[in-house]
Amino acid sequence: MTPETQVPSRRRAARLGAFSLALALPLGLGGLAAHAAPAAPAAPGLAPATADASATGAQAGPDKDSVQDAHGRHGPKPVGHKLPKVATMTGSGGAVASVDPVASQVGIDVLKAGGNAADAAVATAAALGVTEPYANGIGGGGFFVYYDAKSQQVSTLDGRETAPAGMHEKSFLEPDGKPMEFWKAVNSGLSVGVPGTPATWQAALDRWGSRSFSQLLAPAQKIAERGFVVDDSFAQATADNAERFAKFPATAQIFLPGGEPVVPGQVLRQPDLAKAYAALREHGPAAFTSGPLADAMVQTVQHPKTAEGVSVPAGTMTHADLRAYQVLAKDPIHSTYRGYDVYAMGLPSSGGIAVGSTLNLLEQYEKRTGTTVNDADQAAYLHAFAEATATAFADRNRWVGDVPGVPVAELISKGFAAERACGFDPAKAQQRPIAFGEPDGEYGPCAAPGEGGGGAPNDGAATTHLTTSDKWGNVASYTLTIEQFGGSGMVVPGWGFLLNNEMTDFEFEPMTQGVPALNLPAPGKRPRSSMAPTIVLKDGKPVVAVGAAGGATIITTTAQILTGYLDRDLSLVKAVAADRISSRNTATTAEPSLIVSDDGKKLIDSGHELTPAAAIGRATAIAFKDGKAIPAAETSRGGGGSAMVVKRDRR
Repeated sequence: MTPETQVPSRRRAARLGAFSLALALPLGLGGLAAHAAPAAPAAPGLAPATADASATGAQAGPDKDSVQDAHGRHGPKPVGHKLPKVATMTGSGGAVASVDPVASQVGIDVLKAGGNAADAAVATAAALGVTEPYANGIGGGGFFVYYDAKSQQVSTLDGRETAPAGMHEKSFLEPDGKPMEFWKAVNSGLSVGVPGTPATWQAALDRWGSRSFSQLLAPAQKIAERGFVVDDSFAQATADNAERFAKFPATAQIFLPGGEPVVPGQVLRQPDLAKAYAALREHGPAAFTSGPLADAMVQTVQHPKTAEGVSVPAGTMTHADLRAYQVLAKDPIHSTYRGYDVYAMGLPSSGGIAVGSTLNLLEQYEKRTGTTVNDADQAAYLHAFAEATATAFADRNRWVGDVPGVPVAELISKGFAAERACGFDPAKAQQRPIAFGEPDGEYGPCAAPGEGGGGAPNDGAATTHLTTSDKWGNVASYTLTIEQFGGSGMVVPGWGFLLNNEMTDFEFEPMTQGVPALNLPAPGKRPRSSMAPTIVLKDGKPVVAVGAAGGATIITTTAQILTGYLDRDLSLVKAVAADRISSRNTATTAEPSLIVSDDGKKLIDSGHELTPAAAIGRATAIAFKDGKAIPAAETSRGGGGSAMVVKRDRR
């Protein structure tokens, strides 16, 4: 296991007077931090928090400037409704890349006001909890990877959700010993892990931030109060989850007004969520350990409020579980690739290990064939990439979990990769599932084939990744999640946020019979994750930072973007937009445009069984070149993303 320490949660009071967040934004986000009727005295220069959402005018009668929302309420115009989605920019002074322009603008304004990359990451993440609530939010967790320019060091924070003390290895088994049906487990209190996101924000600010927790959550509170305009992707995700959202009245009340999913163009205001942010601004992460918000979370998990005739499994999370939660500072996973230093998140994430293993295998394939990743034609590159990721997943499934003794150093060693590369045939796909290897430190030219390595992990696709940088050269790569789209499906009544279903990332039973199962539930354990926030350095300086959403496809997406940018001479935005393939040691998925292409036909001819997936992954990244930052987001997947810089290069 990597060394870890508990991150202190103390406030840095000396910083409170430095930043007002009274933002004068050019594109409709001005005045995000202006509040009336403070619930508590505000620190000098700090926008006061309020627990009274009605103070925003959301319940006011119609007037010439009011806008009706999805629930028929009149209030002020929504924020950011004219902000365009731009997939890439080039500039200086700092950059933000996220899936949403409202959230990216919040981060940019923090940077413009003198905040750093950590400040911008927290503010952007808080805003995404409002505008992208199905993918992330305060009811979830994540991994924070940070490059400190002064020390030229990369550090990480593990803010992953933990299993309640009442959970055990048979928690997802029915009385007859058979695994619980997956969606039954998801839509329940049993699936909810102890959230880590607010504590992660505080920990990041304690270590690297220059602004206060309360200040940086002010824009998110204001967005929740004033609302945002629902786009096609949000509406589609709501419709896709409408049946399960209807199981829970508190969820349906927000996202299914009048019993129907919100539709594009409607304004969605979330006063209860604004109240939750106000409580966090006033009390910090302690709002999640005691008081009415914590009481409501525990009550929701232990006694889920469901629609008439609906019953779901209850969970065991207690106040003691909330109080026991810790954000852990851990050493990053460090691997090398062609002279680059690749830093990523360690356990319980499998992302850094699997991405490092994939890159190592590609290097070894080159040695075996004499053809570099750069020189290979596209079909040959995709074939090698698919073989490498499938092999990495075979080892990931066998050896990685939140347990002592995981052979991390061996899994990302060059010697292990050389032995594992023995099965590679440049003309033919290996039979799936590929057997796992033995990372024992004793590597010969080729090892005898083993057994096992199959099985499909439960990783959900509802995650988001954001990337930030600042004018001093600091960089944040942050992936956060609530697991499935809409998490457990349960909104905490009166507080407006969805709870995660992260416990279903555990295996319900051993993935391969006769093989030790490292990812079964246990009290206080953190489920294995595929999240892979990554920062790549060259000679101590950032080259690119990247990460993605998409469950287990996060690993393949991140690795494919890295190889596209570092090896295949693609610009960063083209590397992000490129057609994707994801071979995870089960069936290989690929985007339809790739399957029907000449390259796809060559892959099929070489033995790859390609199953279509409408879209694989959803990424953001920032490249650093010639003193400029080049943020990039999706051009079309998920409705596209938003890349912004403080000072745009107009040349």
